[in-house]
Amino acid sequence: MNTIYILWLRELKRYSRSKSRIIGSLGQPILFLVALGYGLGSVFQRAGEGNYFQFLAPGIIGMSIIFTAIFSGIQMIWDRQFGFLKETLVAPVHRITIMLGRTLGGATVATLQGLLVLVIVLAFGFRPYSWALIPVAILFMLLVALLFAALGAMVASLLDDMQGFQLIMNFLVMPLFFLSGALFPLQGLPSALDVVVRFDPLSYGIDAFRILLANVGAFGLGMDFAVLASVAAIFLVLSSWFFSKIQI
Repeated sequence: MNTIYILWLRELKRYSRSKSRIIGSLGQPILFLVALGYGLGSVFQRAGEGNYFQFLAPGIIGMSIIFTAIFSGIQMIWDRQFGFLKETLVAPVHRITIMLGRTLGGATVATLQGLLVLVIVLAFGFRPYSWALIPVAILFMLLVALLFAALGAMVASLLDDMQGFQLIMNFLVMPLFFLSGALFPLQGLPSALDVVVRFDPLSYGIDAFRILLANVGAFGLGMDFAVLASVAAIFLVLSSWFFSKIQI
């Protein structure tokens, strides 16, 4: 447990000391909130769907979490290139504990990023359905962050090229985000798109955020939790296995 804690703390210190990273990662969520939340708000209301900003805000929180979590894997490639990973792997500890510490650290950082975006959307006028459900929403943020941090760690375990990792992650992240229902309702979709959306794990994270923060949902909180927990467990097992095979 001490190894997991130290590596978890290292990720948090890295994040807290990089002010440019914190500020820069807020640019995209703010752009989406302003450009889409206010730009398409009148269209959404004319269609009889209510307040689009209230609908969009949970999706933007999810976007911030997935981008931060999945790209946390790049730290592993960075450490591999500069030798820190080699020093870690030769330590007399199990490789799974190393992977868990790094993944939990990346998930915690992504959750903190989601909380920052939550504060921003509140400042922009978003009002949660129930303040009492905010702690539950934070737990779901951590679960979503853990899922995608594990995915990022798994891909990073297979690669040693930073540029290649960024290209592959962009190829994965953009479809996952745009097909998650973060920007549009999931009801009434064409059958083919509905099938794709249901295979996207982020769809269940966004749905949980909407249920807890805006009282709007498509799948139900129980199903959301079951899918997210199951997929997170699968990715944790896979990332642990691939990490154990790393050769330095």
